[in-house]
Amino acid sequence: MDDNINHEHDLGYKHILSHKKNFMEFLRSFVKKDWVDLIKEENLILIDKEFIQEDFKEEEADIVYKVNIDGKDIIFYILLELQSKVDFRMPIRLLMYMTEIWRDELKNTKDNIKKRKDYRLPAIIPIVLYNGKNNWTAARNFKEILNGYELFEDNIIDFRYLLFDINRMDKEELIEIANVVSSIFLLDQNVEVDEIINRLKIIGKIIKKGATKEQEKAFRSWIINIFRNRFKGEVKDNIYELLIETSKMEVDDMVSNLGKKLEEELKHREEKGAQHERDKIKKEQIERIKKALKRGYSIEIIMEILEVSVEEIEKVKEQLVN
Repeated sequence: MDDNINHEHDLGYKHILSHKKNFMEFLRSFVKKDWVDLIKEENLILIDKEFIQEDFKEEEADIVYKVNIDGKDIIFYILLELQSKVDFRMPIRLLMYMTEIWRDELKNTKDNIKKRKDYRLPAIIPIVLYNGKNNWTAARNFKEILNGYELFEDNIIDFRYLLFDINRMDKEELIEIANVVSSIFLLDQNVEVDEIINRLKIIGKIIKKGATKEQEKAFRSWIINIFRNRFKGEVKDNIYELLIETSKMEVDDMVSNLGKKLEEELKHREEKGAQHERDKIKKEQIERIKKALKRGYSIEIIMEILEVSVEEIEKVKEQLVN
């Protein structure tokens, strides 16, 4: 993917996870922590502000949620790292973003409140969503990027971010989760076209059965703007045209039509490939007949060795004469 497509991808995920219901489904389905059960969807507040540094604005996007749990403000910071390569600076960048969030909190808190003994900054839970082909090998704990951290563990800053590596997620588990977010992860994994077709058949049923109208709308937007980038050239254009044509349909019908179109494209590609292979074999065969004729072999010998007909040999002889 080029940088523009990557950024489209980031924004597509931002659109999906900016819907509170989708974000709650993401937490409940993929974050295996007891505190998830303490969060109520109605208490989530989406913070309409970005903390991405200027250098990275064209490469990634972020989402910030605040929630109150037992009287304590907690912030979820989700960095959408939908790039092809692992960024080993991730712990450093996350610390910078988290610091900016705390700075913003302090700036917007009255002095008399900040000076109180019981004043606390909100805890920030850093989350990274990654869909690259390579395994994520960047440090997960901040301290690991500090020289000599082993000597001073109690005296240095540290945190561990939650990582969600989409291409390493288990297909069967995603199908079992069966919600909008798991459906998008299924479509976003790096698989062949025939596997995408199989998954579309499953996803259509998932969306029809469990998604709200708002979630359907968000899913439709994601699949129109992002899914077409899975393909290249004429196939990409054909898929995009179909998605626009079917954008007013129910989502399951839209997905079904997309699956059928991909099947047609796959069949056409296979037929084109088979014809190309036949043409290649034919061309090689003609070249062998030419060489045999130039060396003076008789028609009978060429027929026996190359297993070709008299008619095929005669056609090649005509070409040599002309």
